[in-house]
Amino acid sequence: MFIPAGYPGRSCDHLGLNLAQNVIIEIENTSREPADTMEQPNLPYAVIAKPMGPDCNLDCRYCFYLEKKNLFDAKVSHRMSGEVLEDSIRQYIESQNVPEIHFAWQGGEPTLLGVDYFKEAVGLQKKYAAGKRVTNSIQTNGTLIDDKWCEFLRANDFLVGLSIDGPARLHDRYRVDRKGRSSFARVMGAVDLLIKHGTRFNTLTVVNDANSRHPLELYRFLKEISEGFIQFIPLVERSPGKTAKGLGMNLDMPPAAEAGAGPPLKSWSVTPRRFGEFYVQIFDEWVRQDVGRVFVQFFDVALGNWMGSGSGLCQFAPTCGHSGLLEHNGDLYTCDHYVYPQYRLGNIFEKPLKEMIASERKRRFNRFKQSALTPYCRECSVLFACHGDCPKHRFRRTPDGEPGLSYLCTAYRRIFSHMDPLMRIMAQMVRGGGEAAGIMAYLAETDRQKQFKTAGRNDPCPCGSGRKYKKCCGNAP
Repeated sequence: MFIPAGYPGRSCDHLGLNLAQNVIIEIENTSREPADTMEQPNLPYAVIAKPMGPDCNLDCRYCFYLEKKNLFDAKVSHRMSGEVLEDSIRQYIESQNVPEIHFAWQGGEPTLLGVDYFKEAVGLQKKYAAGKRVTNSIQTNGTLIDDKWCEFLRANDFLVGLSIDGPARLHDRYRVDRKGRSSFARVMGAVDLLIKHGTRFNTLTVVNDANSRHPLELYRFLKEISEGFIQFIPLVERSPGKTAKGLGMNLDMPPAAEAGAGPPLKSWSVTPRRFGEFYVQIFDEWVRQDVGRVFVQFFDVALGNWMGSGSGLCQFAPTCGHSGLLEHNGDLYTCDHYVYPQYRLGNIFEKPLKEMIASERKRRFNRFKQSALTPYCRECSVLFACHGDCPKHRFRRTPDGEPGLSYLCTAYRRIFSHMDPLMRIMAQMVRGGGEAAGIMAYLAETDRQKQFKTAGRNDPCPCGSGRKYKKCCGNAP
């Protein structure tokens, strides 16, 4: 049976958990229930923790989270205190009536805290577990990973999300340290150590204006270095305002949801045309060679939508997830793309985590994704696969001039329309008790039949005999 995999997210983006062998656990959208059901406070919820806040040892030029230092005291460390760590772990575990609790750690760069900090976190998880199974994932740039880290991560079964943007010339285009130096060799050193210690890891690649021009080179590189689990994130970022107090929107209108509002796109953002071509090229190779061997999150999530089982990723789900973002000081925000004062839900010492997640403010935020869909989106043939994309990307106008269209709309229309015939076949295979990987044999036979139909009499015979078609299969009665 083909089972889509979950993936940890990138530094400055979302996390999930990869349990490809048994179950999907996605941080973005922990429920596949309809929107009205998702709002019930007794559902499980997910919180992404940033125990080091926006602090990082790299200075990735495209990172949107570094500016969050302006929300806090930029001159001091943003290390999560022991008091915040313990209370957040206690609340997170005790408030959920589910057998398994997943903790997702990201930054900034969480490994700046050191191994001992996470040993303390694991100890607290055990203290409050009360018979529940606790799992962890951590997103890292990999530059601080050493043998000690790998031993700890392996011993405690952490899933590692490793940020890497391709071969050296593509990775180092934007992922550099504070002195502008390459980080590629250090990341590849982390790959070697993770493999050496048998530590589970996935790769996450930010698709930008540079590496989007080389989709197959990038994909083949990631296949070679990874354990077969790959996530791509489109880079669509606008210039921040003079302060980090938001982009001038209120709670009913998330940042980037007003067409023409706010600053322009950063130069490193991927264009819709290149992003569409990026996934089309990778899909065409993946679907013929790698289904069931290489798990690309985008394709796995898409197959879930084609099968009608829903998306495990909020970007392609009808509503935003039953989740939140916990900053180092105990503040809870609606999402890590909305860490602005107007999206602060409260602090864990003021209100319980569960109460904030179930609050009307959070529920209104979740509903916006669906309620703000344009008529153009509602009539789209691939709405079931896209659901209007992430609200942060909705700053374009429809052909009719209505605001609220995703910047990547044309890309997703092309990608999903291109994938549709083969996704339908894979979904049918799975429903019939087979595996989605059967699509590869189907396409091989289809391609072979096409070769016979187009072969000229004097062409080499498609059967591989080495004889001319007219003296081989073309001569068959």
